[in-house]
This record gives sequence, structure tokens and C-alpha cells, in this order.
Amino acid sequence: MAAEKSPVCVFLPLGIAQGQKDAPSPMLRPCSAGSGSVVTLGELMMILELHRQGLTVTAIAQQVGLDRKTVRRYIARGLEPPAYGPRMPAPKSTDPFLPYLRERLAAYPGLTAVRLHRELRERGFAGSYTVVKRAVREIRPEPPKPFEVRFETPPGEQAQVDLARFEVRFLDEPGTTRIVWLFSLVLGHSRLIWARFVVHQDLQTVLRCHIAALGAIGGAPREILYDRMKTAVVGEDPDGLVVYNRSLLDLARHYGFHPRACRPYRAKTKGKVERPFRYIREDFFLGSAFRNLDDLNVQLRAWLDGVANARTHATTGRVVHEAFAEERPILRPLPLAPYRAVLKLERRVSHEGMVSVGGNLYSVPDTTRRRTLDVHVLADEVRLFEAGILVARHPPIEGRGGSRVDPAHRRPRVGGQKARGTDDPPVVPATGAAVARRSLDFYEAVARRLATGSERAR
Repeated sequence: MAAEKSPVCVFLPLGIAQGQKDAPSPMLRPCSAGSGSVVTLGELMMILELHRQGLTVTAIAQQVGLDRKTVRRYIARGLEPPAYGPRMPAPKSTDPFLPYLRERLAAYPGLTAVRLHRELRERGFAGSYTVVKRAVREIRPEPPKPFEVRFETPPGEQAQVDLARFEVRFLDEPGTTRIVWLFSLVLGHSRLIWARFVVHQDLQTVLRCHIAALGAIGGAPREILYDRMKTAVVGEDPDGLVVYNRSLLDLARHYGFHPRACRPYRAKTKGKVERPFRYIREDFFLGSAFRNLDDLNVQLRAWLDGVANARTHATTGRVVHEAFAEERPILRPLPLAPYRAVLKLERRVSHEGMVSVGGNLYSVPDTTRRRTLDVHVLADEVRLFEAGILVARHPPIEGRGGSRVDPAHRRPRVGGQKARGTDDPPVVPATGAAVARRSLDFYEAVARRLATGSERAR
């Protein structure tokens, strides 16, 4: 048997019952049955009108044919507004993915909605980014954003450079936390990002990153803005003028840009590079796995090409790659000659045929005879000289504690013995070393004589 539905009464204000034309529209509400009695609209209006006229509850009950409890209850309630129950929320497309979103945000609270939308699409989600952004906002409320003053620059005018500290656990070194540094150069107009992770932030590393970045973008801006990092800014002179690192100035002269330091405690002036650090950390770095430093940079390069520099920038409203295509011809052309600033050192060769430079070991050929060599450290190369002759050249090693052995420096060994190389003198018999041949009878006679001598000695 189907369940009985509660009756619905259509009731009108008193003006309707009295024939007023401009009365409000009718309302619907479920009527309470009370002790089993249900009143109609006319009965309800009669009860209220008779009560207004001063009739007693007993008299009203007799007139409408209801018991006194029912009459008293309707008088107490009067004309109630319609009662609507809470509406059940409609299902959302993100509902099946909410556990995944909560898990990811619990582990990595800084993940962006853009990245999470990308991850959900890989898991079969077909909804829009806006829906995911709304779900992320409900799980992780965003703090109010402060007001910022933006400093926009024309094409080819400025780039911003900085270093940021990251902690990473490589899969090749489980249980070991490594500190790496992210060098980032961002063009101020197009917002193009060039970045590389390194394990050291010394001067040579910073110079190598500059050379690689400017080579990758195919030119140099008019000026590069720096935070007051030690590798760029030495300090200030008595007049308050910024003193830059001499090697950085040499690099700037070679490429034709002007270094510029941020004002102290004014980090917002380099916001174009500070925001990408946060963007890289949240959209690329967090929640990802890397085998080693090389793998980290390979994945970073792919992310920059496929995501960061391929997106529509929120501030400029333009695709970064497209804006950079217009900015690139305005950059200052690269110099024809490579940058060759040289740091000259003198180092001893170890018993293993290695030379220590900057905390790392580099091999020298087995044919090296001198125990002390001249070392020329360039931004992108380490050169070893013996008596003014170049005997070895190596790409520099990032960080400290590494080693690099050129296989050509080690001659192969055969049967545990060093194989003869081209530099070894040929083996020839010494002068006068020829031996005359004798007959077997001669050796038998010598043997008998020796035997006879032995018997006499006894």
C-alpha cells in the first residue's frame, strides 16, 4: 500500500475571504492533522474570524464541527508561512575525486588548482578548471590577497635573476635530504622563465647559469635586476653606491647588459622572479619524484616548455611563448666570441692521476710527468696545462665531492700489465747480448764433469 501524503491546504489572507481584489497571491503549506482532523481553507478562515469577533473556543468548535483542541491549536498558530524543507544539494562532477584532492592537499598544501586539474584529467575527470578551483577553495580556503603595485617594463628592457633554496630526496639516495638551489631568470615583459637546479651557489656556478640562460633566450636584456645576493653585490661604498662583483661586471660588459640591485627591504621590486619561485615549487616541485639532479633538471625543462612558458599569463593575458617571440628580436644580440674569463690556479697531481679543483677531482693523462700543473678555471670549462701545453679539459662539476675521469686519459691494461702505448720505447735486445749455440754433447760432458766433482767431494 502506498504511503498516504499529507494534505496541502491553499490558504489566503483575510482579504481574499472578504473579496478584496488586491490581496496577495495564495500560499501553500502542509496542514497538520492534529488529532486526525484536517481543516479546509474556509474552515480555517472561519475559525480565525470567529475568534476575532470574540466567540469562545467552545462556540467556535460547535459552529465548525471540530473538537476544542483542534480549534485552540489553529487559533494559536494563525496563518503560518509556507514551510519548505532543505533542498538536497545536486551532485558535483568533482565528488568522486574529493578524496584524492583532500589527500594531495593534506600532503602538499601548496599545490595549485591548475596542477590538480591537470592531475584529475589524467585520472578521467572531464570537468572544467573552474569546478576544480571551486572544490580546492572549499577544501583549502585562500587567504585574502594584499594589494600590490606592478612594475611593467617594455620588451627587451629587463630580466630578473635570483636563487631559491630547495630540499629534495633523490630516488638514487633514499633517506638522504639534499639541498639544491634554483637559479631563475625571468624576462620582465614576456614573463619567459629560464631555470636550472644546481647544488652550489658560488660565483662560477652563477656565471655558468648566466651564460646558459642568455644563450637559451638568444640575447640579453638592457638590464638585469638582482636581489642583494653575495655573488652579485659585494656591498656599498662610503657614498652609498652599490659595489658589484668584478667577475659579474666582466660578464655584464661581455654581454652588454647593466646590473642593477634591488633596494634593501623592497622585495616587491623583483616580484616577477619571486612569484615564479612559488609557482615552480607548487606546480612542479611538490609531490614529484626525481632520480638525481640530472633527472630533476630534465623534468624541469619539460615542465617549463610544456606548462609554464606555454600558459596564458594571468597578469599579461598573453601566452608566454607568443609574447617572447615578439620580445626576442628586441634583445641585444649575443657576442660572437664566448665568455672566457679565467681564474688561474696551480695544483698538484695525486698518485691516482687526479687534480683537485673547487672540491672536485679531474683526471689527467697517464703520460703526464710533472707533479704540478697549471689550472685555468673558466665559467664553462676546466683546463689543465703541463709546461704551458694543454693536456686535459673538463666540463665543470656542480657542487663538491665529485670526480670526472676522461677514458682517453687511462691506457688499457692487458693481463694485469700495462699495455704498451705509442709513447713506450720499443723493446730491443741490448748490444752484445747474443748467445752462441752449442751441441748436446758439450752439455753432456759438462754434466758428467760436474757429477764426478761432486762424488770426489764426498
